[in-house]
Amino acid sequence: MSIITLQSVNKDFGIKEILKDANFSLDATDKVGLIGTNGSGKSTLLKMIAGLEPVDSGQILVNSSSKVIYLPQQPDLDENHTVLEQIFADSGEHMALVREYEELSDKLAHYPEDSQLMSRLSAVMQRMDANGAWELETNAKIILTKLGISDFNAVIGTLSGGYRKRIALATALLSEPDVLLMDEPTNHLDALSVEWLQSYLNRYRGALFLITHDRYFLDRVTNRIIEIDRGDIYSYTGNYSYYLEKKALAEESAVSTQRKHQGVLRRELEWLKRGPKARSTKQKARIDRVHAMRETEFKQANGKVDISTVSRRIGKKVIAINNISKAYNERTLIKDFTYEFSPEDRVGIIGANGAGKSTLMDMITGRVQPDAGNVEIGATIHIGYFDQHSEELLTALNENQRVIDYIKEEGEFVQIADGTKITASQMLERFLFPGNQQYAPIHKLSGGEKRRLFLLRVLMSAPNVLILDEPTNDLDVQTLAVLEDYLEDFSGCVIVVSHDRYFLDRTIDTIFAFEEGGILRQYPGNYSVYLDYKKAEEATQQETAIKEKSNKVEVEKIASQPNDSENKKRRRLSNWEKQEFEKLEGKIAQLEVEKAEVEKALLNVPPGNYSQVQKLYEQVEALKQAIDTATERWLELAEIES
Repeated sequence: MSIITLQSVNKDFGIKEILKDANFSLDATDKVGLIGTNGSGKSTLLKMIAGLEPVDSGQILVNSSSKVIYLPQQPDLDENHTVLEQIFADSGEHMALVREYEELSDKLAHYPEDSQLMSRLSAVMQRMDANGAWELETNAKIILTKLGISDFNAVIGTLSGGYRKRIALATALLSEPDVLLMDEPTNHLDALSVEWLQSYLNRYRGALFLITHDRYFLDRVTNRIIEIDRGDIYSYTGNYSYYLEKKALAEESAVSTQRKHQGVLRRELEWLKRGPKARSTKQKARIDRVHAMRETEFKQANGKVDISTVSRRIGKKVIAINNISKAYNERTLIKDFTYEFSPEDRVGIIGANGAGKSTLMDMITGRVQPDAGNVEIGATIHIGYFDQHSEELLTALNENQRVIDYIKEEGEFVQIADGTKITASQMLERFLFPGNQQYAPIHKLSGGEKRRLFLLRVLMSAPNVLILDEPTNDLDVQTLAVLEDYLEDFSGCVIVVSHDRYFLDRTIDTIFAFEEGGILRQYPGNYSVYLDYKKAEEATQQETAIKEKSNKVEVEKIASQPNDSENKKRRRLSNWEKQEFEKLEGKIAQLEVEKAEVEKALLNVPPGNYSQVQKLYEQVEALKQAIDTATERWLELAEIES
């Protein structure tokens, strides 16, 4: 059943045609990834479907019985709300009950003997039971925690843009709509949160229509790809890998068709030059066909960013970091970090949001000074810093400046990889900024186009050290693929801060991971290799913990046994202990069966039923504890019996 249908939709912003006669439908089981170059109209299309942007002509039909939720890149939240208040803002009575419950619980913690408070709390709890507010609160806290938010009473106005995006994402998921429209949902999420969201959306039973640069995410969540290419819409049934395969075949077929057309047209034109006289109906039809063929237009291959700038010579000394430390208030971000970057380094910096990744980059570039230690930069080093806040800086400082003028500030001419010099305008065209767009003010560009423009200026400065802080935010997948190819051949040092698993796998060969207490730990290899290391470490830690626990039990048993000199007679099991021993084996087997049944039920919980997931998870943990306790007791009795 179609939930959303576009019929002959057109949208034009004057300097760019976004959609022309667009038609497609979204079914209840569709998980659609929307792709296209920055500025192609992806975000505009989502806004039109959400009813926030008008169409020029045509119509968008939305099933009136379907609940549609739109998650923009920059959500609008109430600055005065706490996190939980924002989550429950549209929940009416549920929100009032949860708020009252939280307030009464806080007061009772200070005045536990107050009978009136206890009576009021009891009444509120009964109303929460009747209204299902318990489940709503539990689900909200589970989702927020999975997205890296633990302070539920923090005020929105005090939080960063990244935290606000995650709160808006949690609100959208909690609403359980029929259709989720999501614009870059993985931005500002760390790798663990992205993994969780990916798993959640795989179980989600509603329809998805999302924009994301995360190609692993696209591959594992979507079952259909829609591409916007210069106003036209193309649909591919399958995930991102399938799209790439079919797209390549389609482009090959289009090139082949165009070549055949040109071959036939060339032969027909030669025949026409010989001056045939249209005496017969067949000859006249043939002449008309030649004229029609001459007017046939073929769409050129999709525009592709051409990154071919040169880099400067790099010396032996690049960047030396000597025992730097940095703390804010009581929190240590970086502690005694030392490392000397080499000219060939490809380093990825990873860690949770707020761990200190951008702070480290700012200290390397001199924007922030360390509390202790120092950073030394080699004499020949020219750093190109692609800041994750580049779009905000671009908008704030150059809002009305023309695109071409912004680039000309770096240089009128650019030397490219083959040694040729081209104009700033030609370089802009290579970065998919056509002539009419080059003379538009910067504020007319989309967020992704601003990022691409800033990247161009960074590369035009011919750096020999590239620092890329979250380069994948808002860059389209096509530009990212070209940037990855460019970095492979870049003759200099590359330092990348990113949560994009695919990008890290393609571009780096060393990982620095932020760990507790401001410690940066080095791992060889790309991100996938790092994950293998972490899994192996966790397995070793679990094995060590089990051995330590076993050794502790053994030591306690030995210590509890009577000394031969004190008592030569071994203790025998009492009648009660014999009965307990005989029953324990069956009890352990029964507990194992129960645990397996609960784990099976946990796998089959319908998507979105977080209270049931939480309940079953707690049952599994309780059963594990019961099995461990019963097993230890059985071993203890078996030792006496033997």
